[in-house]
This record gives sequence, C-alpha cells and structure tokens, in this order.
Amino acid sequence: MIRILIAEHLPLVRRGLLATLGAEPDLRVVAEAGRAEEVVRAALSSEADVAVVDLDLPGPPILRDLAEQVPRCRVLILSAAPNPGQVREALSGPALGFMSLCVPPERLAEGVRQVAAGRQAIEAELAVAALQSASNPLTRRELDVLRIAAGGARSTEIADELFLSVGTVRNHLSRIMCKTGARNRLDAVRIASDCGWL
Repeated sequence: MIRILIAEHLPLVRRGLLATLGAEPDLRVVAEAGRAEEVVRAALSSEADVAVVDLDLPGPPILRDLAEQVPRCRVLILSAAPNPGQVREALSGPALGFMSLCVPPERLAEGVRQVAAGRQAIEAELAVAALQSASNPLTRRELDVLRIAAGGARSTEIADELFLSVGTVRNHLSRIMCKTGARNRLDAVRIASDCGWL
C-alpha cells in the first residue's frame, strides 16, 4: 500500500485528488495539507511515501525542507499551468515527478506509483518542452530587476528598492531585453514568465 499526502490549497481540487487516488486499490491518502507550513508536519505524522504537491501552494517553498526532514517521502509536483522552466527547476531539486492538473486520473495514479518506486514520472509533453526550451540567460541581479519591473515599477523605484543607480537599472533592463529578444520590458516579463525564469 502506497501512503499519500495531498498538498493542495483549493479544497475542491484537493477532494478530487483524494477521490481519484483513493479509488485505486494500492493507494491510500493518509494526510492532507492546504498550506506549505503544514506539509512537513503532515508528512512526518502520516509517514507518507509520496507527497503530491501543488506548485502554487501558498506559503514558503517547502520541497527542500521536505526532502531534508522526511527523506523517505518522495515528491510529485502538480501544476495548473506548467511551463518548461518550472519543470526543469523542479526536477533539478528533490522532486521525482511533475504533471499537469489536466493529466488523466489513471496517469496520475501511475505517476504516484513510479515516484513511490524511486523513478521519475513526467508527462511526455512537459519533458520535451523542458528539454527544448532555452536555459535562463539572465543573471540573478537581472532577475531581481525584472521581478520588480513585472509589478509595474519605474526605473527609479527599482533603483530605490535594489539600492542601485537609475543608470545601472536602465543598463540591466537593456541587457535583459537583448538577452530575451524582447521589444520592451513588458515583453521581457512575458518571455521570462513563459520560460519559467521568474
């Protein structure tokens, strides 16, 4: 019997996952969590074999904490709108599986079995897209500038927040647009978001 923890913040989706996975004879949902802060505690107390974790779970990132504190609990990530960058990043960390919420129920159940056995479980389309997409060309500082710009901040506001000069911020924005091939900063934000760099 594979013991499963479902970490999903939307009650309706969580119930659907519970019903889908609980209907399988060899799978048993032993715990649920609606926030990131609850995941490690739930995994420890339930002795879950696999944590099915929503990528958009509210709260601080928990995958590394889960891997360090509950190493026997393997992770399969679910996302409503996965992009190649998210898949690459998730699988470079402690997760063994990554699937879209649109996956057929039987494929999700099979993915849980694969992850429980220590094998990767990735939707073929997501794996191909992750392999074909470009790696992130932006530096950490350029990503900081772009994240703040994504909120609609002007160059002066970005400079104030990052303790940079306005000229330095403009130089970063110019390099960002060159590296991404964007027409303007909004286009750069869209491209970086679509690639999963933000």
